[in-house]
Amino acid sequence: MAKLSITLGQINIALADERKNYNTIEKGVVEAARRGSHLVVFPELWSSGYALQQGKELSHTLDKGLFAQVSTLAQQNKISILGSLLEKRGNEVANSAAFFAPSGRLMGVYRKIHLFQLMDEHRFLQPGNAPLMLDLPWGRTGIAICYDLRFPELFRRYAVDGARIFIIPAEWPLERIEHWRTLLIARAIENQAYVVATNAVGKTGNNIFGGHSMIVDPWGKIVVEAGESPQMVTAEIEMDLVEEVRTRIPVFEDRRSDVY
Repeated sequence: MAKLSITLGQINIALADERKNYNTIEKGVVEAARRGSHLVVFPELWSSGYALQQGKELSHTLDKGLFAQVSTLAQQNKISILGSLLEKRGNEVANSAAFFAPSGRLMGVYRKIHLFQLMDEHRFLQPGNAPLMLDLPWGRTGIAICYDLRFPELFRRYAVDGARIFIIPAEWPLERIEHWRTLLIARAIENQAYVVATNAVGKTGNNIFGGHSMIVDPWGKIVVEAGESPQMVTAEIEMDLVEEVRTRIPVFEDRRSDVY
């Protein structure tokens, strides 16, 4: 697939209100499919926000609850869906981004590796212990969540393993939104890959999230960027650009893996 159409579903998450948030997501999926998108990406913890003290009650196993509902949405609308949810894993809870194909099939689950202490994730969540690379119709795809963006090693590993695109759901606060914008562009430039990132927006509980969901191309150019209000933005990207940029500046040929 040379061309990929993506919709970023930037929403204001209602704290701990699964029904309201699901209704928002459902409308977003239908709209993204109407626009002809192959993929729709929603924010981190879109069903609950950071209601982590209620995490056990708000979490679901991969085959039931919200995960099953999202699978059905993907199948009904023939579109790929990614966003993160609270996943029940025995007595533990993880911040998990599940990728559903247009068939409704669960292609893989990425569990957030780097837990964000400023939001108490380390107190309530079980960290993931493995990256997730998916072989999708548009090419190899690496998944990360929010705070992971501050750890370039993860993205370089994905790129070295052949990733052409990174997808990042997030809840990134407004007060640090310039970090978000800068790091997204940096990850794209240094890895010569597309970065697709959807942030939450507005007030959720005591936190204000900054929006500016965006797609950045392998040259570091912003393809599309949302503002600071709830909205859905859509863009079509040319996947062949990855190879063009990597040929133009052969970073991966010139890496000194024997030295560092």
